[in-house]
Amino acid sequence: MSAVSIAGVTREPFLRLEGIRKTFGRFTALKTIALAVERGELVTFLGPSGCGKTTLLRIIAGLETQDGGSIIQGGRDISRLPAMQRDYGIVFQSYALFPNLTIFDNVAYGLVNRRKGRDEVHRRVGELLKLVGLPDSGAKYPGQLSGGQQQRIALARALATSPGLLLLDEPLSALDALERLRLRGEIRALQQRLGVTTIMVTHDQEEALSMADRVVVMNHGVIEQIGTPQEIYREPASAFVADFVGKINVISAVAEGDNRFRVGGLVLKGASGADAVAPGTKVRLYLRPEDIVVADGAAGHANAAQGKVTKVEFLGAFCHVTVAIADAGDQLLLINVSRHSIDRMNVAEGSALQVGLPADCMRLLA
Repeated sequence: MSAVSIAGVTREPFLRLEGIRKTFGRFTALKTIALAVERGELVTFLGPSGCGKTTLLRIIAGLETQDGGSIIQGGRDISRLPAMQRDYGIVFQSYALFPNLTIFDNVAYGLVNRRKGRDEVHRRVGELLKLVGLPDSGAKYPGQLSGGQQQRIALARALATSPGLLLLDEPLSALDALERLRLRGEIRALQQRLGVTTIMVTHDQEEALSMADRVVVMNHGVIEQIGTPQEIYREPASAFVADFVGKINVISAVAEGDNRFRVGGLVLKGASGADAVAPGTKVRLYLRPEDIVVADGAAGHANAAQGKVTKVEFLGAFCHVTVAIADAGDQLLLINVSRHSIDRMNVAEGSALQVGLPADCMRLLA
């Protein structure tokens, strides 16, 4: 992973991983991982259970030892350093607060271990409790706080020693939906305010897309794609990324040449990445539900088709509408339609609906 060059000045990333490998017996958890994280970035490791994201985080923290590869943080090789000698704070899914210590003592734990003076400890703990919105909680115990409050205290404890790197291991997954939504905004705002380089592990796509500067999508111990949330969602590099991040329609088709694809009796024109496909090749075209145009807007599309609504799923502000496409065999399309459009067009199960499949939004992925 090369250094970044800006205006002739070479800048090393704050954290650089090169060739990280890890096996557990016959199981390969990580396969030659390479990654560079810039100073001040918030990077999320996103992927399904068992993809290696937590193992990679633990290796960065020194809680697991890699079988091969190197870790450079702040220009220092920390590949074989024990966890205590690395510069990071960590927040776990389970909070991991000491139940027999007050909130003040929990936050002060790292400072006391580093033999900081009494006045400095009191000042720093007071700053952090105010920073996480719990300035009057110092005398309480963890059991007296809600889950969201406990996670705020865990975050304050991780930040107490002013680490260069903050590691978050699925910090929101144990919280209810409303608290998760509230806390993820607070964590992101706090990270940006402090400018601390942060790596967060999550399996929640919405969490990753809303919080990260860059997303690292992992699967079976490899990195499938690294990019901004917009790049990951709009320009997936593989079928796995397209399918895992957000909802997407997968259309089975046969290439006919000249950038045309047959789906049953329907011929679709154009798709990103389809230029070199030989006629007769079976392919899959990917199209996001929100990119499909319906009703009056569909008439002018080159890929206009008639469909029949088979299902309407109400989700509040919008609905998921499933449409069976005429002359396209068993092909079903999932479409996002606003609640107001549903009412205006009288969309219901069994009704006819014209759709348009924009060529510039369709992608062909291996």
